[in-house]
Amino acid sequence: MGILNVTPDSFYDGGAYPTVDDQLKRAEKILAEGAIVIDIGAISTRPGAAEVNQNEELERLLPAIKTIRRHFPGCFISVDTYRPLVARTMADHGADFINDIYGGRFDQEMIATVAGLKIPYILMHMKGRPGTMQDNPVYTDVVAEITYFFEQQIAHCREAGVKQVIIDPGFGFGKTVEHNFTLLSRLDTFRSLGTPILAGLSRKSMINKTLHIKPEEALNGTTVLNTIALLKGADILRVHDVKAAVEAIKLVEMTTKTNQ
Repeated sequence: MGILNVTPDSFYDGGAYPTVDDQLKRAEKILAEGAIVIDIGAISTRPGAAEVNQNEELERLLPAIKTIRRHFPGCFISVDTYRPLVARTMADHGADFINDIYGGRFDQEMIATVAGLKIPYILMHMKGRPGTMQDNPVYTDVVAEITYFFEQQIAHCREAGVKQVIIDPGFGFGKTVEHNFTLLSRLDTFRSLGTPILAGLSRKSMINKTLHIKPEEALNGTTVLNTIALLKGADILRVHDVKAAVEAIKLVEMTTKTNQ
């Protein structure tokens, strides 16, 4: 899954794709390097990010999805949103997945909306809200608590009739560096939930704070953590750098295949 941010302020590449032409070139690169899904987001979720209202979110997303769908009719598109109206609008214009950082908790109608759309739902865990999520997040047992969250939300999704649930433990969303590495080391625990697992580790602060580097320097660290995530059972990697992730996937697949 290759990331396309149509935001001015995302933590790594905010403002890099301000025009529809820029967004189209980014989508073309994502697909050329081997991604299967383009993940489009219009709201920065970095700690302290400003809130974006629904109209502005739509104004950012619509030109991007319309253009990409027209030029690449066969590609898969995921849209990051936690608003039911935005989800419906994006599905009407060709979105194949809805990726919800709130995991259905921002608006109680979201799960029912996605069920009605009959498209897969990426259900992420986040403690708190983007603006304050990193203000001293505390867990007794981070894996157990997030597992419980997923059990509850997956049950809601199944009751509503959601077509397919994909879970994302939400690395960096209301977690300390230690919480993030605990989640990564025990990622295979979530296999018991019976859903695909998405890992979003790309250039995040757990890498940067550990290695004392900037996001721009974190490609190698991202590849290392992506490789660990694959070995721990991740099914989808959400990344800024598609080529490196595809290479990691191929090498892990060869390793596991020859070990069978």
